[in-house]
Parts: sequence; C-alpha cells; structure tokens
Amino acid sequence: MPPFDIDPEAIRKLAELMTETDLSEIELAEGDRRIRVSRAAAAAPAAVHFTAPATAASAPAAPAAANPASHPGAVISPMVGTAYLQAEPGAPPFVSVGSPVRIGDTLLIIEAMKVMNPIKASKGGTLTQVLVSDGQPVEYGEPLMIIE
Repeated sequence: MPPFDIDPEAIRKLAELMTETDLSEIELAEGDRRIRVSRAAAAAPAAVHFTAPATAASAPAAPAAANPASHPGAVISPMVGTAYLQAEPGAPPFVSVGSPVRIGDTLLIIEAMKVMNPIKASKGGTLTQVLVSDGQPVEYGEPLMIIE
C-alpha cells in the first residue's frame, strides 16, 4: 500500500473550519482512508488522527460479547459532545462504580453546542462500569456506562 499522503494545508483548513463553526471534531473519508481532526476543549490545540485501512496482519477483532455497546445495561450516548461525570469541577461525581441507580437518576452530563444535557438512567440497578472519563469527547451511540 502506498504511504498515506498528508496535506498540511487541508488539515489547516479543517482546523479553521472547526474554529469558525465551533465544532469539536470533523472527519473526512476517501475510500478506505480517513482523516479525523478533533479538539477536546476550546483551549486545547487541534489533534489529528489518521486511520489506515485494516489489513490481514491486523489483530483479530474482539468477540461481539465483549462489546460494551451490546450489553443490555449499556447507557448509550444520545449525542456527540463532551462527557462530564460531575456537576462542576471539584464536585462529587453523579454516580460511581457500585452505586445503586434508580430510573431517572442523572448519570452524567454531555455538553453539546454549549448546552449541558443531563443523561438520565433508563433502568435501575447497580453501576458496574464507567466507560468514559471526565471531560472526554463522546460520539453518538458510544457506550458510556453499564448498569446491571
């Protein structure tokens, strides 16, 4: 496979577009090659990620059962944004591993376009896994937590 040619000017234009539109992430795909430019916070510089196509030498995929998104108690992100595990810096987290959870309890907040969106539990149980860290960018459909 030929090397992946990187066009610095295209990346600069993507970064400018992100700044102008206040996007936190943008991704372009051409064939089986992708360029993703993202930034975690407004003060952070843009990061660039390159994904090469999978080859036969790639590691085998994990079994489907190990995929947290397929877990029946998975809390799935309903939007793209930044996950916050507490109401404000220094405050205790909304929930932690081992916490009992009731339907309607706030689990975390996702900030999207400067709006804080509380993510509430749709089922009760015990929180067994937190799959994101505070301040982490999240994607639509990404598993955030597991409630059992």
